[in-house]
Amino acid sequence: MRFTLSVFVYFYITVTGFAQYNNVWNRPEQTERERYFDVLHYSLDLEFDLDSKSFEGTNTISLKPLHNNFSKLSLDAVEIEILKVETSRDNILGFVQDSAAVHISLDRIYSKGEDIDIKVFYRGKDLSDGLFFHDETDQYPKMVESNSWPNHARYWFPCYDYPNDKATQEIIISVDSKYKVISNGELLDVNRQGDKVRYHWFLKKPHSTYLSMLSIAPFSVLEDSLGSLPVNYWVFSGDEENALRVFSLTPEIIDFFNKTYAYQYPWSKYDQVIGPRQGGGAEATSATILGTGVIHDEDPEKDKNWKRIIAHEIAHQWWGDLITLRTWSETWMNESFGTYSDYLYTEHFLGEPDASIDLKGKKDSYLDEAKNRYSRPIVFTRYNRPQDNFDRHTYQKGASVLNMLRSLLGAEKFYSTLSHFLHRYEFKAVETGDFIEVAEEITGMDLGWFFEQWIYKPGHPVFEISKKWDKVSGELSMYVNQVQDTINGTPVFKMPLTIGIYNHGADPVLKEVWLEKRDESFTWKLDREPDMVRFDVGNILLKEWTYNKEADELIYQAENDDVIGKIWAIEQLGKHFKGPLNKDLTLLMERLTIEDDMWPVRVAALDCLHSSNQGVREDILQKALDDKHYSVRNKAREISK
Repeated sequence: MRFTLSVFVYFYITVTGFAQYNNVWNRPEQTERERYFDVLHYSLDLEFDLDSKSFEGTNTISLKPLHNNFSKLSLDAVEIEILKVETSRDNILGFVQDSAAVHISLDRIYSKGEDIDIKVFYRGKDLSDGLFFHDETDQYPKMVESNSWPNHARYWFPCYDYPNDKATQEIIISVDSKYKVISNGELLDVNRQGDKVRYHWFLKKPHSTYLSMLSIAPFSVLEDSLGSLPVNYWVFSGDEENALRVFSLTPEIIDFFNKTYAYQYPWSKYDQVIGPRQGGGAEATSATILGTGVIHDEDPEKDKNWKRIIAHEIAHQWWGDLITLRTWSETWMNESFGTYSDYLYTEHFLGEPDASIDLKGKKDSYLDEAKNRYSRPIVFTRYNRPQDNFDRHTYQKGASVLNMLRSLLGAEKFYSTLSHFLHRYEFKAVETGDFIEVAEEITGMDLGWFFEQWIYKPGHPVFEISKKWDKVSGELSMYVNQVQDTINGTPVFKMPLTIGIYNHGADPVLKEVWLEKRDESFTWKLDREPDMVRFDVGNILLKEWTYNKEADELIYQAENDDVIGKIWAIEQLGKHFKGPLNKDLTLLMERLTIEDDMWPVRVAALDCLHSSNQGVREDILQKALDDKHYSVRNKAREISK
């Protein structure tokens, strides 16, 4: 999602003392939903008629009270019509249904921990949410597609529809025999009788209701595997060839995450299912729903983007499905880890410079939201709907914070923390405190300060950086000032970082320093004035910054730094295309366009040439049009139009 630049409208909130340019702090305070019973199992048995856009059947619910004197219970139910409720002994139960729930009076008073089974008879027709009946179009056939996220399972089956409860599940669907049915878990049986077919899916390990999925269509099912793990792709007829190309890395990505998390894929299979309602992907346990755009003719850019989405959704099988956010304020437990995992996929499968560009894009996306819409803590209890917290703070900022945590802990301790966390809290609902506890236990480090400033407080550091070389004393001084506005609760950040001192022909000298105050200065004795002084080597910090440099240093940086440093230097040099530097900078950008070994640098240099009003020489443009990387070719085609 892209957001347009909005005017900053600041207002003061007495309760919090936060000045904001969007009213996120006016949203109502939310708390975790209180549970009075624990659902153990849902068993749906439904018959569908796609022509009338209706279904009817039962949901048998097994549960245990969490306290004594339990005689009533409420189940979330929206738009579905409850017809009858009875016990496993066929005792009819009284109930009252309103627009949000069905309230059931039990046949007696139950004690804490007793087993209770109730069967709810119900029907639904042409629902507005949760389960969608699609008419046939030129792009897709007549079909049914679910969307249970974030609290829409209640539209198609009565349930406790909040993520702090987990239950096993079976879904039995009867439908016209020309259709195939996909749901969570393992396919136990397909029973064909005349013009009807009955699919029986069983999820043997517990999950939360928003992860329940159902799709019905005349699918073409492409079979794949990772060892003994079935991996299947449910697509529309005619899309098989393109689907096999797009989905080709799925088993390898699952295997990569098996090794990365040191936790084997936790479910009995993995399916990817096409549906017209999704723009990207929708996580569901053991079966991800992907938008129809995933199937396309061969295009390197689309292939790369969709495979990143595929990796993100696969990661949710651990981060979101195996462990699940306990409340909707903890969205980062699902989405930050999923988003960081798709970065890890990029890092492993595509390498540098794609991974650096991907991480930069995530940071820039968050910074755009923080500057132009609002700034909030990642864990945030103020929202109107769960969807409010699924924003760039949850996805991109959280992923950037995890990258900083990996740098702080070191890779070995970071991945060990992830693995221990998954093993300790498997099939449970979790919150940030659980993760902090495991991280501190595994690393032996006090990490409260890190999570307090990055997870529980809003904002990010905004740096003004300068340096001075004293040729008499041979001292280099660097000044680092944090200038972010703290009135909204943004802290002055404490953090480690690396400053690099570079001289041509010599290995860089790396200085590890800690920032703890608004204004910091560091001084080093050197043999000569450096060619380049690099702030935040490795590009670890999530930050805004200004760092004015002379053209000579920027030229050195554009030729000698990492991919992010080179691009930054090229952007800064774009401001120097004036007067006597024109010729030298033009030659530099032409050389980088055709010779640099990193494609983003070639794109940046070509764009700089074009934007400088110097024009791009025909021979340089032709070489860019013949570049080995599609991104450079695309930029050259854009310029040549």
